[in-house]
Amino acid sequence: MSTQVVAPVTHDPAQQRMLELFDVLAPNAGMTRTNLEGVNLFRANKPMPRMPVMYEPSIVIVCQGRKRGYLGDHVFQYDAQQYLVLSVPLPFECETEASAQEPFLGISVRVDLTMVAELLMALNETEGVPRHEPSGIYSTPLDPALSNAVQRLMDALASPLDARILAPAIVREICYRVLTGEQGGAIRAALTHQNHFGRIAKALRRIHAEYHGTLDVDTLAAEAGMSLAVFHAQFKAVTATSPMQYVKTTRLHHARLLMVQDGLNAGAAAARVGYESASQFSREFKRLFGLTPVDEVKRMRAAHDAPPPPRVQKPVPRYVTAV
Repeated sequence: MSTQVVAPVTHDPAQQRMLELFDVLAPNAGMTRTNLEGVNLFRANKPMPRMPVMYEPSIVIVCQGRKRGYLGDHVFQYDAQQYLVLSVPLPFECETEASAQEPFLGISVRVDLTMVAELLMALNETEGVPRHEPSGIYSTPLDPALSNAVQRLMDALASPLDARILAPAIVREICYRVLTGEQGGAIRAALTHQNHFGRIAKALRRIHAEYHGTLDVDTLAAEAGMSLAVFHAQFKAVTATSPMQYVKTTRLHHARLLMVQDGLNAGAAAARVGYESASQFSREFKRLFGLTPVDEVKRMRAAHDAPPPPRVQKPVPRYVTAV
């Protein structure tokens, strides 16, 4: 009777270096803020079921593992061979493939629209408005230039001094690589108001700035220069939901963050995001997340507080310091 020998997982030197840096910079499951504002690291040590999420405009690079996203009828996948770009803030559903042996590891870089505008001016942008309405979210193959910039960013984040001096320029380079890449038109369109996508992007930015206040759909439509019917149709084309449902979802996601990260109770979080009725908040929260606020906070903390699995690896150089 023969015994099957399972070969250990092997990585090329660049990938091995990336995994070593993740073990130091983001050893715990969940999100880890880095020394650079707007750049966060993510780790999952086990599969995560399909659940509602909301991402700000960002570039998400997967270093290991795989995610699958669902926006309306659209299904997209992003893994270590692809990067994800969200040109507008979008709520969607996501599931994560990960294991103790190969955890999911990812980097999120917030899209700074001011920086993007400066880059377009420096590029003397002449492409104009895209011929077709772009998508608010898409995944694209990771090219060597962008992959190299991501590796240099991780190395810079390992040193507080390098993170302060060198990392901002590397983030600018990453935005430049995406902007001039295969799908950069979506970010360009988000800055213009000459097409429907850009006008909806402006409305989404206002919603995220004022989600805790009173938002009037008629006013949003008027500011976008659209009739109410056209605004509803174009809004749904971009977000796969209606304007008021988007507002509600935005409030609920922010409330969840307040409870998980800031320790607010459900009543305080509901009031902070603009709910006048705590019972209505609880009903709508359970409808979106499938659990009561208390149970969802417990689930999130249990999922994110699990310690990382041990792994035999090469020693990380002394200049690497934990954030």
